[in-house]
Amino acid sequence: MPTKPARTPRPRFKLKLNWKDELRDGVLILAGSAVCGIAYTMFLIPHHIVSGGVGGISIIINYLTRLPVSIFYIGLNIPIFFLGLRGMGLRYTIKSLAGILAVSGFIFLFETILKIPPALPADIKSAAIGGETILSAAYGGAILGLGLGIVFRGHGSTGGTDIVAQFFAKHSNMSVGTWILVLDAVVITSWGIIYGIAEADFHAGIIAPLFGVLALIVNTKVVDLVLEGFSYARAAHIITQKPQEVSWAIALEMRRGVTSLKGHSYFTGKDREVLYIVLTRREISYLKYVVKQVDPEAFIVISDVYEVLGKGFRPRV
Repeated sequence: MPTKPARTPRPRFKLKLNWKDELRDGVLILAGSAVCGIAYTMFLIPHHIVSGGVGGISIIINYLTRLPVSIFYIGLNIPIFFLGLRGMGLRYTIKSLAGILAVSGFIFLFETILKIPPALPADIKSAAIGGETILSAAYGGAILGLGLGIVFRGHGSTGGTDIVAQFFAKHSNMSVGTWILVLDAVVITSWGIIYGIAEADFHAGIIAPLFGVLALIVNTKVVDLVLEGFSYARAAHIITQKPQEVSWAIALEMRRGVTSLKGHSYFTGKDREVLYIVLTRREISYLKYVVKQVDPEAFIVISDVYEVLGKGFRPRV
């Protein structure tokens, strides 16, 4: 009778606890949550701009009931948080819970206790009309994206539909990104229907969700910008018949190291070297000049690099 092969034990890996890093993450989560609270209180809530997620659902309920958004934000997020609890690590779980509580707390502080007025004049009856709403969607989305990006840099989360999307993705063939898009689309579309019916205005029901889409687009772009930053470096792959000569020319003229990778051309059936180099944006023009001086037939591919850790480059904050 065949015996089952012995199960290979899983390698165990445990992150070392660094209190300085944990303190930094806590400060970032708190600061990012405060920025999110400002975005909601001064821009999104007064103009009822729904850009999806739990925040959007809370704004819809606030429009219907006039009760504080902070109550619904935390009330909806806590069950969602426990829904995705199994797939989270302990530290991420704690930091996500901290983010949820902090954002809700700052919204309550700014909206209910301090009663901070909206940055731009808002009239609930004309919430879907006017340049003020466009500006609030743009700036509210940007400030919310800034806050979320800071929270993510602190390795935390503010809960919301991303946790629900992860849960659904595990039980379906759709990706997390697709589920986030679907859930946000459902929230924004629902807002358009509710607002159009409540205001008895068909056109307002069409226009209102468009401001939410604008805020969502700006929000997403700013989050990416905060996390990745502007591309400040470039990577170049160079395929040449003279790899040694090109490498030495780059090393001597530009004082940059070159790494040789093994490559194979399926078109010619020959093995060849692929040179790889990371450099700043300012050096790209000179790199092309140097390479073409040595081998005019060289094939150069240049791509963006968002962060480089190592000698010759400064790490991002």
